[in-house]
Amino acid sequence: MDDLFDVCNCEGTIEATQTIQTMPLIGDVAPQFYAQTTNGPIYFPNDLSGKWIVFFSHPADFTPVCTSEFIRFQELRDQFNEMNTELVALSVGAISSHLAWIDAISKMDGGIDIKFPIVADTDMKIARAYGMIHDNASDTSAVRAVFVIDPHGIIRTILYYPAIMGRNFTEVMRIIVGLQTADAFKVAMPADWLPGEDVLLPAPQTVEQMRKSDKKNNQRAWFMTYKKLASDTIYNKLTQKTKKSQSKKK
Repeated sequence: MDDLFDVCNCEGTIEATQTIQTMPLIGDVAPQFYAQTTNGPIYFPNDLSGKWIVFFSHPADFTPVCTSEFIRFQELRDQFNEMNTELVALSVGAISSHLAWIDAISKMDGGIDIKFPIVADTDMKIARAYGMIHDNASDTSAVRAVFVIDPHGIIRTILYYPAIMGRNFTEVMRIIVGLQTADAFKVAMPADWLPGEDVLLPAPQTVEQMRKSDKKNNQRAWFMTYKKLASDTIYNKLTQKTKKSQSKKK
């Protein structure tokens, strides 16, 4: 199924000599691939249709920062699942290396059993299709990338971190909750927003809408109106959607 990689044209030419590497962008359909993982084969993202996905890459197996992140991802896995979100990891390496790393993590002090799948990508086809290889950082290891993909297979968020910097997992979870909240309630999130804090209503699109006062909400300017949205209201609605999605799968 190597032809699946044809959905992403990873290289182009400029003036016939200079090459550039492209990557999928926010709003694009996530590139499909078929690969082996530590949990068996996966056809991505099709096998996870109807779910949100956090697809994240690591520079290498058996590295300290990556290990700390794997432990943290596994600790939060149930919380992600409650938000109808699956975790899928990728590291440039073979299944045997991934399995040995999982075994080492389970036996270390403070270790844990890693249950989410780790994709094998020895030829770096997948990492390059997703723009995870940054040649000026390393031409053999993936950077710390995070792709948040919605239930329709659309990329909604992209994050990059350097090899020396572990990810902020509060932010990753905040993004999942924020995107799902925006979809469910048709609102936007202000700076530093956390669930339970006020959200923003869409700005008016006509003169009539602009001149209409909104006494029910906190209208600071015609283009900036805050609305209260309790965290309980958010989680109740989102968890209900998760339960409905899971029941349909059954």
